[in-house]
Order: sequence, then structure tokens, then C-alpha cells
Amino acid sequence: SPVKINQISLDESGEHMGVCSEDGKVQVFGLYSAEEFHFFFDCPIKIVAVHPHFVRSHFKQFVTGGKKLLLYERGWMNRWKPSVLHEGEGNIRNVKWRGHLIAWANNMGVKILDVISKQRITNVPRDDISLRPDMYPCSLCWKDNLTLIIGWGNSVKICSVKERHASEMRDLPNRYVEIVFQFDTEFYISGLAPLCDQLVILSYVKEISEKTEVECCARPRLDIVQPLPESCEEISSDALTVRGFQENECRDYHLEYSEGESLFYIISPRDVVVAKERDQDDHIDWLLEKKKYEEALMAAEISQKTIKKHKILDIGLAYINHLVEKGEYDLAARKCQKILGKNTELWEFEVYKFKEIGQLKAISRYLPRRDPVLKPLIYEMVLHEFLESDYEGFATLIKEWPGDLYNNTIIVQAVVDHLKKDPQNRTLLRTLAELYTYDQRYGRALEIYLTLRHKDVFQLIHKHNLFSSIRDKIVLLMDFDSEKAVDMLLDNEDKISIDRVVEELENRPELQHVYLHKLFKRDHHKGQRYHEKQISLYAEYDRPNLLPFLRDSTHCPLEKALEICQQRNFVEETVYLLSRMGNSRSALKMIMEELQDVDKAIEFAKEQDDGELWEDLILYSIDKPPFITGLLNNIGTHVDPILLIHRIKEGMEIPNLRDSLVKILQDYNLQILLREGCKKILVADSLSLLKKMHRTQMKGVLVDEENICESCLSPILPSDASKSFNVVVFHCRHMFHKECLPVSNTVSSVQFCNICSAKHRGPGSAILEMKK
Repeated sequence: SPVKINQISLDESGEHMGVCSEDGKVQVFGLYSAEEFHFFFDCPIKIVAVHPHFVRSHFKQFVTGGKKLLLYERGWMNRWKPSVLHEGEGNIRNVKWRGHLIAWANNMGVKILDVISKQRITNVPRDDISLRPDMYPCSLCWKDNLTLIIGWGNSVKICSVKERHASEMRDLPNRYVEIVFQFDTEFYISGLAPLCDQLVILSYVKEISEKTEVECCARPRLDIVQPLPESCEEISSDALTVRGFQENECRDYHLEYSEGESLFYIISPRDVVVAKERDQDDHIDWLLEKKKYEEALMAAEISQKTIKKHKILDIGLAYINHLVEKGEYDLAARKCQKILGKNTELWEFEVYKFKEIGQLKAISRYLPRRDPVLKPLIYEMVLHEFLESDYEGFATLIKEWPGDLYNNTIIVQAVVDHLKKDPQNRTLLRTLAELYTYDQRYGRALEIYLTLRHKDVFQLIHKHNLFSSIRDKIVLLMDFDSEKAVDMLLDNEDKISIDRVVEELENRPELQHVYLHKLFKRDHHKGQRYHEKQISLYAEYDRPNLLPFLRDSTHCPLEKALEICQQRNFVEETVYLLSRMGNSRSALKMIMEELQDVDKAIEFAKEQDDGELWEDLILYSIDKPPFITGLLNNIGTHVDPILLIHRIKEGMEIPNLRDSLVKILQDYNLQILLREGCKKILVADSLSLLKKMHRTQMKGVLVDEENICESCLSPILPSDASKSFNVVVFHCRHMFHKECLPVSNTVSSVQFCNICSAKHRGPGSAILEMKK
């Protein structure tokens, strides 16, 4: 065009474009076809908008703006027929056409018109009338076919076109507009565009110069905001650098957008800035540029299906390198687990990289051990690194790593070489034992564990069934932990016999006693051949358990036991053995003479329950007042106290005699009361049982056709029920015809069941007689 173009307008398909220019010419032509329409006006045309569906033949329409809003429709013979949609409110400064709705702005406000019904739906007045409409023009954009966004000055309104209910129409348009969101911004609005549920706002900014303190134009801002019912939330804000922004006015900026491509065009007198929505690749680029590798890796993992430019592995490797450069070796090694995954080549590459910087220890804890498995050389290299400087760390790795990750022979030899320099190093010895275990050289491992007295020795023996290897090491095991050793030997008696264990412990009687004692506790009969030996062992090492052993053992030679106890002057044990051997009188004498314990003597006499023993006890105590007191207090229930009282010499002073006599009387009275109580209970029980028997015998007995006479064996009831019959039924449930019973020879008329009397079961206690 030779003159200034004021506006262009594309239909939704992008196939037709309308152009208006300063010379009053309006053109609508097809971009991909030969279609072209011209219309000339006698004044400059500032606004043009073609029908969104201009590509269709019955929608060949466009509107122009100036003093009037004119709608042109192609009619008969391809002639364009104009019609005035609106006029009289100043210049039309903006028109937006969407679907069947046209929105335009003039000096008074914004109008919306329905093209189909040619009805104007609403008028939205502008808020700040102090702003010149030519300097601060209205910005319009349609979010969809029914939602219009209006930006004017510093005010934003989002309007929704809705259908009016039929009952409300009357003379009103069939549609109405509702303002759903309305808020003010800090700056003047130069352009609007929708972005999903948010808004893109191009703002004209004025600021106070710090030097001159005069208001001047600042760089325009492109903001993304989230509309709220009465306000908005700022999502992001960018200041745009365009040439000549210091001289620009609000009307010099425009914002256009392309829906399909999510592109936004910021237009200024000297520059056009294209903005597009950032994707995840852009976000990751920015994060990597700022060295925010952790966030970049997380963003890539979340959006791995949508990102095209980046790979998670590449970001991860860059992150590891970054951490290594910063000296965060442990964190870098930990991230290897997640980033390298099952890629053995990358794992090996990273290990060698850590080796070059002397940080093999850092990555050792995170090396894969199962899936995947690296080359044995890698693990051996790490183990050698620890073996040179950290024995504890080396031992930890040997314990944690499976033995098949590395060549066991090589590592064993390395440990042996180090032990030559430090033979008593317990850490190396313990680790060598574990290596021998991995290599199934259990005998050597067991020797080291026993030397170290290591707690795992018993677990090793159980796990690998090494009982044949410990036959000559029983003393060592017992010295290490006698409790565990004895439990293990007893649990595996079939593998190491009792005789073998006793033989091995022959020179260590204290350990022999521990073993035999536990054996006896488990089974009194298994070690019966050693019971004689155990008497001496108990006497020497464990006297408190000697008496329980003598009580429980049935295989103990009593003569030998008595000899040992008498030699050692074990009174309690000697007393028990004498009583068990039947020499109760000697046992009692020993209690009285050696122990001088009357209570124990009385208790012993009670246990034996022998009259002669009580007589000996009385004779021995008769000249000892304290013993007499003890007897008076305790023998009342076993021996007649008169026998003792008659033998007390006249004039002998007995301590607490009165109390003892009172106790005897009380015991006697208590016995009388007990007997009376028992008698009452017996009488009550007898009466209760008698009543029960009486109730039972008073009950009826069922007699039917299945019952027979026990004498003649014919049915007890006659076949003809009309005939008279006599039946006798005893309480023992035996039944007879009366004529079948023998005549009683006794004077009493009571009859007894012949069957029960013959079997000595006792006679029936009564008779039920039936007659008819």
C-alpha cells in the first residue's frame, strides 16, 4: 500500500484478511485464493473487522469503524449492502468480532451486538471518564464465543454473555451480559490477551525520575495475572526493553495474540516483540543456566514425556560433575545411585573419576551390589583403598558386600600380607575370618573366632554344621561363653556325645560341673552314669544345688553321697540322706544335736509321721525348756500333748508355758469345731441326697409296646388293650407281669426285683404297680 495501513483483520481460518488504510480504502481478499473485494470511503478508515467465518459464502460480512459502525453484507450480484449498527457517540476506536457477537468501543463505553438478531445486548460504560479515549484507548479481546475481556485505563472487566429466560424477555434482548470479574491494575492497560484461565496484560508505565523528579515514561510491562472476583493475583511480570520507550504513549502499544500457536505480539512504533509460552525445556534451560541442577533434574523427571530437548541422564551427569567440582563428594556419590541406575559403563566411568580425585571411599557405600553388578576389579580397587588406610571401613565393606562381588583369594592374600605387619590386629583377624567363611574354609574361620572369642562363633558352628571341627575345642568354647556352649552341646547331643564332652572337660572340673548340671536339669536320666561324680562336683562348686540334686536323682549312690556329706560336715544334706536310707532316728538326733533347731526337728517328725520318732523327740527335749515350748506349740495336732505334759518335771521353768497351753486348748477347740462343722455338712448333704432320691423315685416310668416282661420275655402290654392286666415296674426299670413274679416268702409285703437281687445290686427301693 502506498499509504499508511491503519488496521488488518483476519478471519479464524486465516484465509481471508481485511485491510483499511488512511486513504479511505477497505480491502478484503483471500490469502490463498483470487477473491478480492474493494470499497472506497471519502475519509480515512481506522477500524475494520471481517466475519470470523468469512470463508463461508453466506458469511461474507465485515464492519468498519469511524463516526459510525457500518456492517457490509454481500448481496445480489455481489454488491455490498451497508447498514448502520451504531452512531452518535463519537469515534469507534476498537472492534472485535467473535462468532455472532460484535463488541466495539467508542467514547462512551463498550457495546455488544448480536449480528443474527441485530439486537444490541448491553452497554458497559467506561469507569474513568477523565482519561482521553484517544490517548488511553480501550482494549478488547474475546476469550471464547461468550466471554469478552475489556481493559480501559487501569480497569479490567470480564463479561459473560448469557441467554435470558423466556419468561423475562418481554421487550428485552434474548441475551444479557454479566460482569463476572472486575479489578484495577497499578498501570494503564495497552493490550489484553487470554492465557488459559489467566490474563496477559500489556501495561503502560510511568515513573518518577530519581534525578529530575519529573514523571517520565518507563519500559512497558507484560504481566500474567489470575483474575479473582474483586482483585487479581500476579503470576509473573516482565519489563520489556523496546526502542524509544521514553517517547511512547499508552496508545502506541498493542498486544495481539495467535490462539493456535500460543504466540503473543507486543507492537510498539519501532519494535515488534514476539512472546511465547515457556515450555518445560525452556524452564530446564534456565535452571541449568542458574546451576540449579537438583531442580532441573526434578523438573525433567516430572515432565519426561513432554520434554524434547533435554535428557534426564545428561542433566544428572552434569549435576554429578557440578557436585564434584564443589567438593561435595558424598552427595555426588549418593546421586550416582539414582542417576546412573543400571548403566554399568557409566558406573565404572564414575568410579575411575572418583579414583582420580582420591575419593573412592566416598562412592564405596553407594556402589551397586546386585542389579547391576560391576566388574570385580572395581570392588577390589575400592577394598584395596580401604585396606591401605582404614581397617574398620574395610571390615564394614567385607561384612556388607556379598562375597561373590570380588575375587576372594586376592583379598585374602592382601589381608594376610597386612597381618604380617600387625599380627594381633583384631579388626583384620575378624575380617579374615569372614573372608574364610565366604570361601567355605570354615575350619580356619573357626580358629580365628575362637582366638578372638568372637560372638559369631556359635552362629558359624550352627550355620555351617561345624560340630566335627569343635570336638577338640570344647574347653575353648566353654571358656568363651559357658552358657551358650553348653546349650549348643546339649542341643546337638547326637553330633557330640555326652561322654565325649565329659572326657574333654576332665581336666576342668568346674566346666564339667556346669555341663553336667544343665544336662541333669534337662533330663534326670541321661547322665545317670555321672551322678556319683556329680555329688563331688556339687559339693565343691555348687553346694546350694546339692540337696535339690540328691532329692531329684534316682541314680545317686546314697552311701557315697553320705560319705561325702559327712566328710564336709553338710548337716542338711546328711539329715536328708539318713532319712532317705531309713535311719530317721539318727537324722533326728543330728538335727537336735548339730542344728539345735526344734522347729526343724518337729517338721522332720511331721514328715516321717512315726510315733517312735515323736517319742525320741520328747525324750530329747524333756530337759530343755525352750525345746518343750516348741513342742507344746506344734505337736498338738499330731501327738497327744498329755504325753509331753505328764513328763515335765515339777518345778521346771518353761518359757511362755501359759501361752503354749492356751494354744493347745485353742487347737483342741478348733478341732472340735471342725468336726461339728463337718458333721453338719454331712447331715445336710445326706438330707439333700435323700430328697433328690425321693423326687427321682416319685417320677413316672414310660411303658410302651417295646418293653417286655423280664420273666416270660413277652410284651409287657397285652395286644388287646380292652383286657385287664397287672404290671409291676421296679425303680431299676425292670418290668414284670404280676403273675410272673414269684410269691414272696417273707412276712413283709414289699417285693424286690429278682434280677437285681440275683446280681447283688441291691433290691429296687420301691415298686410301681399298674392295673387295668
